[in-house]
Amino acid sequence: MNCDLNGMTCLLLTKIPFFREIMVSSFSCEYCDCNNMEIQSAVRIQDQGVHYTLTIRGLEDMNREVVMTDSAATRTPELDFEISAFSQKGALTTVGRLINCAISGLEQDQPTRRPSKEAIAERIDEFIVKLRELKQVASPFTLIIDDASGNSFVENPDAPQKNDALVITHYNWTLQQDEMLGFQAETSEEKLEEDLSNEVLQFNINCSKCNAPAQTNMKVVQIPQFKEMIIMATICENVVIGPTNEVKSGGAVEPLGTKITLCSTDP
Repeated sequence: MNCDLNGMTCLLLTKIPFFREIMVSSFSCEYCDCNNMEIQSAVRIQDQGVHYTLTIRGLEDMNREVVMTDSAATRTPELDFEISAFSQKGALTTVGRLINCAISGLEQDQPTRRPSKEAIAERIDEFIVKLRELKQVASPFTLIIDDASGNSFVENPDAPQKNDALVITHYNWTLQQDEMLGFQAETSEEKLEEDLSNEVLQFNINCSKCNAPAQTNMKVVQIPQFKEMIIMATICENVVIGPTNEVKSGGAVEPLGTKITLCSTDP
């Protein structure tokens, strides 16, 4: 990945107990020693989002298994620390390694930051110390994981029974989360299509007979047991014979032609 030479990617489909299947992807390169691992959900986006609130009370809670997808956001209220959704790749980790990853991310640019932004670097160092203190669990703290896709997971060691330290809440998406997950555009297109079928569109043209300004009304109509048709009517105040009507097909040209024979038996 870093050296542009060929590495090896391994894929593993596995099932998390009391959860669901996930796809674990691991990459390694023998030339530059680049290694990384990420996960992808092996199932569809769930109908509701999920919100985990975990109270860390002891070192044993730091070993709880955590599945985080790309769309998961993490927050620690005690430090006002948050990792936003889609800022990191999905991961199969633990609470302790999650904090270690945050520390590594903050320390990464410190050597280049100190010469030019010393004050900011000092504040980041102070915050890193607070994160390290969290790992010792000197006092309880809260870890919140919110995933609109519903595919993140925090281990419950008492499963299938409830665990007092873990609160799980499911919720319906907001419009912002719809857009974040890629559903808002589809919803907008469906709404636009529905509006077009219930609305008479108007636009200005020049009359085909006298070239004076005229108005055309257009309406999409569903013919029962047939298909959609577009009815267009042009009205010109200078032409006495009245509006000009035109009907056009609302769909594509059919691959086969149609021949209709009507036999009238009523004189």
